[in-house]
Order: sequence, then C-alpha cells, then structure tokens
Amino acid sequence: MKIAFVGKGGSGKTTLSSLFIRHLAAAGAPVVAIDADINQHLGPALGLDEAEAAALPAMGERLPLIKDYLRGSNPRIASAATMIKTTPPGRGSRLVRVREPNPVYDACARPVELDGGAVRLMVTGPFTDADLGVACYHSKTGAVELYLNHLVDGPDEYVVVDMTAGSDSFASGMFTRFDMTFLVAEPTRKGVSVYRQYKEYARDFGVALKVVGNKIQEQDDIDFLRAEVGDDLLVTVGRSDWVRAMEKGRPPRFDLLEEANARALKTLRATADATYEQRDWERYTRQMVHFHLKNAESWGNERTGADLAAQVDPGFVLGEGVGDDSGIGAGLGEAVGADAEAGADASVSAPA
Repeated sequence: MKIAFVGKGGSGKTTLSSLFIRHLAAAGAPVVAIDADINQHLGPALGLDEAEAAALPAMGERLPLIKDYLRGSNPRIASAATMIKTTPPGRGSRLVRVREPNPVYDACARPVELDGGAVRLMVTGPFTDADLGVACYHSKTGAVELYLNHLVDGPDEYVVVDMTAGSDSFASGMFTRFDMTFLVAEPTRKGVSVYRQYKEYARDFGVALKVVGNKIQEQDDIDFLRAEVGDDLLVTVGRSDWVRAMEKGRPPRFDLLEEANARALKTLRATADATYEQRDWERYTRQMVHFHLKNAESWGNERTGADLAAQVDPGFVLGEGVGDDSGIGAGLGEAVGADAEAGADASVSAPA
C-alpha cells in the first residue's frame, strides 16, 4: 500500500507519518519509509541522531543509478539519460517491490531499527545552497516519482511518504501515485487551506483523501474541522507526552503511546488497507502516462532531445501480476496516449 502524508508546514505531518511508520513496524509489517519533504526531518523523527540523519544517502544524488536500473532492457528507452521523472515502465523495465533486495535499495535505503522491527528509510536529500539558482526542489523528488512509477506493491506491505509541505506536489503527477493520502490539518483557517486545494485535485483524479486533525485541544477544535472538511475528517490527535519525549530524543517504548493516539493509528491503517479492494491498475497506469506526456511536451522533449512520447508502451499495464523484463498488462490501447482522465488541465511538473 502506498500512503502519503501531506499538509502545510508545521501541521505535524512528519510527526504523524513517523508514528504511523512505527505502528506498522511494531505490527511486523514490511515498510519502506521515504522522506520527500524539502525539510528532511523524518530520520530524526524515527530516532536517528543528527549525524546519522546527515549520513543518509540522498536519492537525488543517485538518480543516474536509479534510472539505469529501472530502464532495464526496455527497448522504448534509448538510454537512461532520456528518462525523466515521469517516465513510465514498459516491457523490459525493471520493477521494484517492497520486500526484495535490489540495487536501488542498496544505494539509497538504510535500515532503521524501531522497537525490535526495522524499516527501510530513503530520503530525497536536502535542498542545499549549491542548488539555489540552478535547480528546483522537483529535481530532488524526481527519484521518488520514478521509484513509485516502477513500484509493484501488495497488501500488508507499505510505502509511506512524508511529502513536501503545502500543495507543491500538484506540480507533478506524484500526488496520484498513492492508495491513500492523509492530510494533516490543524484546527485553523490556514490549517484547512491546503485541504481545499488537495480536495479539488483528489476529486478530479480519483485520489483517496482523508483528514487527520492534529493539535486538538478541545471539542470546539473538532467541531471546526468537521464543519470545514465534513466526512473527510477521519481521526483527531491531541497532546502527546510520548511525542514530547520523542522530540527530546528520548522516546519511550512505542507500546506506551497513549491509548487514544494508538487507536487513531489503527484507524489510519485500517482505512489505508480498505483501499486495496478499489485498486485500478489500468487507471493508475493511464494517469502515469497522462502526466508523462504532458511533461514531455512541456519541457522533456526539448531537455533530452528525444521524443519521450515514444517511451510509452501502449500494451503495458503495471500490476502485481506483471514480472520484471516481461509482462503485458490487460492493454490500454489508444487510451494510453489520450488525456482520458478527468482533470487533464492539471499543471505539469518542473524539469528534473
């Protein structure tokens, strides 16, 4: 299951995503955790000290390796250099799975021990002074988008992504890559402003979206959020002594998390798991191709000097039954190359 945590800066999305990752790990579930935020705080939230977090390998710095591996023997991709972050897989592409060993994980992932369990942690890498004036943050998250485009995940295994703050992910198609998006909102007008933006795009692209109310102090806070987001409000989370201790670098055993907050995490997992039955790999592939074609026309063809529309394999549908270097899906036909999805006017991402 692919799960995103989004929200405005300071909403607590990194804290909640780290709690959810700990909850999954404590239950023995296989987890890949990805920090795709411009502020790289997921590692420390999972218990790494400053030096350990700084030493994590940046996916953005290993993009050539990632492209070369994922390209595989796909005859439609002339070289790894012609791959952009929206490049979809096709026959011959290498796919990645949550539980497997592969060169991408070897280069980019590091194990993090959590109360006896372990998760794979990957990070995009921080936006540094060297990037100013020559790169945008989308160039950092491109590696994550490529990974998600080539990911085949099943039930009871999880990829949890702490997304960049605000509505920035709308600038690419990455917001459509998830089975469930949890939007963390404080009970303030600013807190629900990002929700309204996400809701519009979620509706157009069939994205499953639920709101997690955070920093709740009283019933009036819950009433405010309910009035603003309606039935999209899934759970609320209040003050946590456990989180306070974790933020000081002294987290107690995870089974000591407050009962109300533990119940909220169980609800998040049950809600995410329930989306498995609604999976539509054909639509998922079609959306992937839709954004790739828009990016190709907008900047990708000019940047690479190649016709990136030719990278699309019209007979390929990503799915759990598709094997590496093989596999033709149910077939998308001509619909693959068409803007068949609602919301075809969505903006395209910046170059990567």
